[in-house]
Amino acid sequence: MITVHHLEHSRSQRVLWLLEELALPYQIQHYKRDPKTSLAPPELRRVHPLGKSPVISDGEHTVAESGAIIEYLVERHGHGRLRPPAGSDARLRYTYWLHFAEGSAMPPLLLTLVFDKVKSAPMPFFVKPIARGIAGKVMSGFVTPNLKSQLDFMEAELQQRPWFAGDEFSAADVQMSFPLEAAAQRAGLDASRPRLMDFLKRIHARSAYQRALQRGGPYSFAD
Repeated sequence: MITVHHLEHSRSQRVLWLLEELALPYQIQHYKRDPKTSLAPPELRRVHPLGKSPVISDGEHTVAESGAIIEYLVERHGHGRLRPPAGSDARLRYTYWLHFAEGSAMPPLLLTLVFDKVKSAPMPFFVKPIARGIAGKVMSGFVTPNLKSQLDFMEAELQQRPWFAGDEFSAADVQMSFPLEAAAQRAGLDASRPRLMDFLKRIHARSAYQRALQRGGPYSFAD
């Protein structure tokens, strides 16, 4: 039996979704974030040394990292589902987006979260203008331009095909869900990019996505 070590409001939600799409049996070990730091609890270190989620256990195997988990599940349990045929153009796009999600899309989104916290963090009054000034310059000079470029790129890609890999829904779309949900919540993704917003609408309407929410519990990005 596959066990998903599921941290609330985290990337592990898309692992639950993938398992529902594949109709695989699984169980969930739930973990709560620290109410002060929002970090994962120390109990997760008993599963994986880094103490992060998502992590799955499948018999003798423990697999961490979203992309590695998705590749493992699709390869070992997918029976050809949710992955384009080897050697096809769609397969090449599939592999690209599977890695793009965390390798390119997430870093500026994480920086947005960090610098938003810097702006609102309690600190001596004489330090606030300096900290906010630095945060503002990094955001305007580096983070925001990168976010805009990436969102424009993704919008253009979905003008060419309905899903990231091609005409068929795939596990690459599952992987891409988290950065796009994060962008819609805190990085300005809105109706000005209708293809991306339609993508979110379509994945949120999938029955497997809804079942994963029911099993996983509240998920702040599921708007």
